[in-house]
Amino acid sequence: MKKILIANRGEIALRIIKTSKEMGIETVAVFSDADKDLPYVKAADYAVHIGESPVAKSYLLSDVIVETAINHKVDAVHPGYGLLSENDEFAKKIEAAGIKFIGPSPQTIESMGDKIMARRTMQQAGVPIVPGTIEPIEDVEEAVKLAEQIGYPVMLKASSGGGGIGMVKCQNEEDLHKHFISSQQRAKNFFGSGRMFIEKCIENARHIEVQIVGDTKGNIVHLFERDCSVQRRNQKVVEESPSPFLTESLRLKITDAAVNAAKAVNYVNAGTVEFVVSETGEFYFLEMNTRLQVEHPVTESITGIDLVRWQLQIADGEELPLAQAEIQNKGHAIEFRLYAEDPVTFFPSPGKIEKLVWPELKNVRIDLGYEEGNQVTPFYDPMIAKIIVSDFSREACLKTAAAFFNEIQISGLKTNIPLFQNILKEEGFENGDYTTDFLAKRSVAKP
Repeated sequence: MKKILIANRGEIALRIIKTSKEMGIETVAVFSDADKDLPYVKAADYAVHIGESPVAKSYLLSDVIVETAINHKVDAVHPGYGLLSENDEFAKKIEAAGIKFIGPSPQTIESMGDKIMARRTMQQAGVPIVPGTIEPIEDVEEAVKLAEQIGYPVMLKASSGGGGIGMVKCQNEEDLHKHFISSQQRAKNFFGSGRMFIEKCIENARHIEVQIVGDTKGNIVHLFERDCSVQRRNQKVVEESPSPFLTESLRLKITDAAVNAAKAVNYVNAGTVEFVVSETGEFYFLEMNTRLQVEHPVTESITGIDLVRWQLQIADGEELPLAQAEIQNKGHAIEFRLYAEDPVTFFPSPGKIEKLVWPELKNVRIDLGYEEGNQVTPFYDPMIAKIIVSDFSREACLKTAAAFFNEIQISGLKTNIPLFQNILKEEGFENGDYTTDFLAKRSVAKP
């Protein structure tokens, strides 16, 4: 490959540009009105304006992006994550134009994008799934009947959902009646489909995901796990690897299950298999993300592997650079998602970054999306940067992270730095003793 187009924005676009430059590959960035001054636009070899600020009028205009790719004679398109990254129709359009799509096949994206279909596929492959339905639920009466069979509490979910949208925990029949229609409508609005299903709610659970990568030769490997249990509103806030919860035997079982899940759909390129793990160690398939994850730097830090480089090599037809036995995890890494948001309500807090001074500390990687003087607008996810701390031990990472968030200087808008400062002081987090309801049950969100 000589030239690629990045169908994304912000820090992930800049991240892809960095590796592409190291590989001697030219990059084409696309940008909206709101993003014209962001670092990734300046860093790309070519930058093309594709529309107005709202995503529906810019980054989701698949035909415009495909046309841009054709006009610039690119060899491939990298979708990043979010936006069009898991849109099988977009992948089909890219391939129909004779351009490589840096990701799995459109068929794999489609099959794993429908969570009901994914659950059915995993069940057939022998991968444990959360007890629940493998057929769409038509109405609330059917949901109530099935929930009684499964046992409360249950999770009501959208089959095409993601990011916690359309998902709600129901403790009883009253909750199901209260939330079914609104969740279904929200799913229709966001994903174009109101297909719903329910799962048993695994309480006091850990959210563990496994990084997998496959090539076009049939080789599939895992790059160990990430613990993503620190969440607010079903969205991740802090991720780390290795998980402080997993034993070596449980780690082996979960990573084996992830590889089996990938083999069941002939997976190619980078992806993630997500599991929920009970407090007694039972684990169940949640979903497969058919793209690079926001938290991929955690895996890069403990393995020394550049996942974007692997993605580009695989899309170019190359075999995986390493066999499973050659992939090792060393040390520890923790990622913090720095957002322009109120640290208590978690509501977005757009504004101009008047001042931004990063602490100069060892073992800290900063994947930035904005720089001093940039405007964080209300049109997109308000993540300013990702802070990845890595060291020989978890304790060393925690110490460096605490110093980083005490020394960082940022002004002009609210951020979730106070949240991180309090999380790092919380005994449960210090001990690695936390679950997906960690933030909901504790007062760490108070600055």
